[in-house]
Amino acid sequence: MRIKLIANPVSGGDARPRIELACDALARSGAEVDLCLTLARGDARKAAALALTEGYDRVVAAGGDGTLNEVVNGIASPDLPIAFLPFGTVNVFALEAGIPKDLDAACALAATGVARPITLGRVNDELFLLMVSSGWDAEAVAHVRTGLKKRIGRLAYAVSALEILCKKPSSPLTLVTEDGKPHEGFGVVVSNCRYYGGRYVVTPEASMFHDQLDVCLLRQGGRLAMLRFALNLVLKRPLREPLVEFFTLSAAQLQGASVAMQVDGDVGAPLPAKIEAVPQAVRMILPVTCKIGAKTQKDV
Repeated sequence: MRIKLIANPVSGGDARPRIELACDALARSGAEVDLCLTLARGDARKAAALALTEGYDRVVAAGGDGTLNEVVNGIASPDLPIAFLPFGTVNVFALEAGIPKDLDAACALAATGVARPITLGRVNDELFLLMVSSGWDAEAVAHVRTGLKKRIGRLAYAVSALEILCKKPSSPLTLVTEDGKPHEGFGVVVSNCRYYGGRYVVTPEASMFHDQLDVCLLRQGGRLAMLRFALNLVLKRPLREPLVEFFTLSAAQLQGASVAMQVDGDVGAPLPAKIEAVPQAVRMILPVTCKIGAKTQKDV
């Protein structure tokens, strides 16, 4: 088996020692491993696109959710299976799919696991694994301070969110679904998974095996509503109407003036945006225990 290992050496700090261990573990499984270290944003995407034409049996992305997002966008096809070694700070996809934290176990899964087709989302021309969101949380992602993030990790996003809460009122937005119905609110998460920013649940019915994306729309504006939303997440309480509205979509237009957007934890382009579900977009190497919403899904 030929494996292309695309690894981010600065993921989660200094990932080089773990990358070396991963190369050894994959080789012990009998694989021929071709390592590509990324140096800048976009490198993982380019390497993954090349792997499609180079005769590899699977691609392994080693890094955080951002690295995996690039690999998925580079391949953008079910023709070449993708595995994931979670080296990042949060690793939401690994939490969602149940990919082991233990490096040897994750490498064993990457080398010998079964590939299964999953649904992804697309925003404009870019695929996303996890979610697209717009509003307060996206503003926090856009304004997080790099130096603070290096010092305190993901807590920097909470600091940024509090700063946005104090400084900037929420702006209205509209999500127009494929049936032409407008849904108005002050923040929205369009998701392919249950987890958000860790083990916080925003869209409890979402699944990478469903053909549609799940939506949580913040219906109420103002600082008090945003604070209630955040406290419910932190305290792991279910979000309920009338604070939010839940529904699913296959395609939608997201509109709003001066409203930020984030895609899989990275800053996205400003609105408007077209969002759609892409069933069976790629094949991922997943644990056999990953059966969320997959009653009709078969291994391939």
